[in-house]
Amino acid sequence: MMPSFAEIWAYLTISPILWVTVTLLAYQAAYAIYRLSGANPIANPILISVMFIVSLLLFTGTPYRTYLDGAELVNFLIGPAIVAMAVPLYAHLARMKTMLVPLTVALLIGSLTAISSAVAIGWLSGGSNEILLALAPKSATMPIAMGIVEKLGGFSSLTSVTVTVTGIAGAIMSRGLLNLMRIDDDAIHGFALGITAHGIGTARALQMSESAGAFAALGMGLNGVATSVLLPLIVHLSV
Repeated sequence: MMPSFAEIWAYLTISPILWVTVTLLAYQAAYAIYRLSGANPIANPILISVMFIVSLLLFTGTPYRTYLDGAELVNFLIGPAIVAMAVPLYAHLARMKTMLVPLTVALLIGSLTAISSAVAIGWLSGGSNEILLALAPKSATMPIAMGIVEKLGGFSSLTSVTVTVTGIAGAIMSRGLLNLMRIDDDAIHGFALGITAHGIGTARALQMSESAGAFAALGMGLNGVATSVLLPLIVHLSV
């Protein structure tokens, strides 16, 4: 007797091959749409691929935890991908040294602005302390933001959403905002993206140029460190 579709699907959902394949195909389809749009920032491939996967999970009634467990290999590969960013960083090390002071000032202002703006919006909306803590590290890369919030007692599930939304929004809006300010230096554009939009912004910067990607990686890494130092300090001083 032939197994039913439901039985086949139930078997496939516990296999990591299915969800890794789904993730890769979703991104490839989203990237094709992005290219067809003429690299329009609104057609961000990460946003579109997330929409594809969420739609599939809802349509099939598959729990997110099942997908996350199955796509663990993709999560694992994020680490080596971040380490590989050392290559473009090293290639542009000489220029980074000449920009040490302005980069440091931009980092401190950007990190503090990211934290304070999120907390201010949450406070004005009547959010609890746990919600404010969850919003504060929105511009830090996901592993760092989640670790900070878990230590401080915020809602880590909310943090994962705000970090993702922040990254996608930054990748979509950055070019238009910097063009309005007449900033066309790839290094400045990349560093701003890295500070405000972490890994998703860095991926966007790499599509622009190697220089933008290198400075975005630098901004992402430094902002992660700055947020992990500044946010607990701010919380401690405010108690």
